[in-house]
This record gives sequence, C-alpha cells and structure tokens, in this order.
Amino acid sequence: MSVVELTAQRDLRESGRIGSAIIDLKDDMISDRQFADLVETRARRPEALAELARGRKRRDQFDDGRGLFLITADDAARANLQVGANPVALGDRRKLLDRLVAVLEHPAVDGVVATPDIADDLLLLGAVHDKLLVGSMNRSGLAGSTWEVDERFTSFDADAIASGNLDGGKLTLRLDWKDPSTNDAIAGCARAVGELARIQRIAVIEPLPVYRDAGRARVSNDPELLIRSLSVASGLGAVSAYTWLKVPMVRNMAQVLAATSMPVLVVGGDPGEEPDEAVVRWRTALALPQTRGIVAGRSLLFPADGDYSRAVSTVAQALGR
Repeated sequence: MSVVELTAQRDLRESGRIGSAIIDLKDDMISDRQFADLVETRARRPEALAELARGRKRRDQFDDGRGLFLITADDAARANLQVGANPVALGDRRKLLDRLVAVLEHPAVDGVVATPDIADDLLLLGAVHDKLLVGSMNRSGLAGSTWEVDERFTSFDADAIASGNLDGGKLTLRLDWKDPSTNDAIAGCARAVGELARIQRIAVIEPLPVYRDAGRARVSNDPELLIRSLSVASGLGAVSAYTWLKVPMVRNMAQVLAATSMPVLVVGGDPGEEPDEAVVRWRTALALPQTRGIVAGRSLLFPADGDYSRAVSTVAQALGR
C-alpha cells in the first residue's frame, strides 16, 4: 500500500460513529502493513512528507468558538516517557501512534501538538486532515536533567511551521527564580513568539513555575506563582496578537486567569475515578472568558484504568460536545 493509498484510506474511513457523544475507540488502528509502509516511505520517499504537508487540509480558523480539544504528543522528545507506574509508556512508537490515530478519530478532538517526527508519522497515516496541527518547538529540557529549565529550541522553528503548513507553535517556559538559565529560556520564547507572529501563526506558551526538589525541577501548583508566570508569558515577544497560553488546572482558577487577557487552554487528561467531579472542575474553568478549550496528553492517552475511550468522552462531555 502506497503512502497516497494509505492517506486516501484514512480520509475515506467512515466508522458510522461520527456525531455520537460516546465513541468506543479501538486499539490496533494501525495494521502491520501500514506501519511497515510508513517506515518504507520514510526510508525511500522522504520527499513525500513535504507533499503531504502542502496538501493537508487546514481549518479556516484556529478557534471556531466551540471550545477546543487538543491532544499533546511531544513528551517523548524530552525523554518524558513515564505514565503512572510504567516508566516507558510512551516508548513504543507504534502503540503511541495507534492511540493518537484512534483519539483523533473522535469528532470532538480538534487536533494535536506534536514534534516533527510524530507530526510526520501522523501525516503519513492521514490522521491530521482538517485537524489543527501545532508544532512543539523547544524540547531540550530533558526530564530529570540538571538543565531542565534551560529548554532550548531543538524541534520546529517558525520557518518549518510555515513551510510545513502547520497552524501554530507550542513553547514551554519553565520559570525558576533561583536558576539563571530561566533568563535564556525567557529570551528564547520571546524570539519565537515574534517569529510566529510575523507568519501569523498561533504561539501557545506553557508557563510553568518550578522549584528544585532533590535536584529535580518540580512544577509548583501554587496559584500565586502561576499568576506570576502567566504575567511573564503574556508579555513575551514584540507582538501579542497571536499569543495563547496553556495553563495547568489548580485551585482558584478564576484568580489565576485574571492575570491575563490571552486566550487560554486548560490542562485536562485522565478524569480518574470521579469523572463527574472532573467534568465540574473543567466546566468551571471553561466558564471563564479567557478559557477557550482543553488540552490533554499522556494521562488521557494512557489513563490509569486503561480506558482512554472513556477519558476522551469525559473531556468531550465537559466541552458540551
């Protein structure tokens, strides 16, 4: 099966479940032949990726007003593979792609945040037509490293986002007031915001206040520190018109989001054992004017109970979709 046939197959697949609020997502979305064809194309027809990128159908608007639902698939690039007790849950690329293709089939899911390798894999699988595709830009802050705060730009840049027909770029900004590397991280993110604005692409900044615990950078859930971090992120770059923020769910979300006028995506994920409570928390955050949707990643793709179909449907329920 050629890459063109593979893409056409994915585009024409009709599950009969579109429009349903509850969708039974399946494993084994990718056959042995499809995965082998993907690897073969990478090896023998690398130019096909540029062709697929140029031909990808993009959405007319980044925000259609319904409340966005994005999936993140960029943790593996900084060696952050652990989910729960499994230290390498994201270490099986075919399994990860299988989950991503299944989740992207859900009509409530608007798109994905990915590094170039995963974005290209999803292009080859035809999984991102008419979906938002946001390129993850800085991934050098390896999980658990001594330089984790100094997350330099090692993945997509603005030129690649433009030429690759992507919808925006995602930037991670770890802020540690005791680590001088933070200043370089701020400057790098500011440059990227300006470069994305020049090509009129969305910059999704994830500002994370961190502190050191036994040498490791830990993300703080303190609302006051998050307010400070949002204030810094909102002011980055020479142009703010295309800036969005990705914000973790903490207590006092109304107070936290009052720090910015930027559009915000709040972090969702595994609803846990109390999905009704998770829906209430998410809906409370979604009622705030800055909140434009939910973004979820590892914990949704690989939830504790293994039922990622339920996790996706729970987030969709919170969005009213």
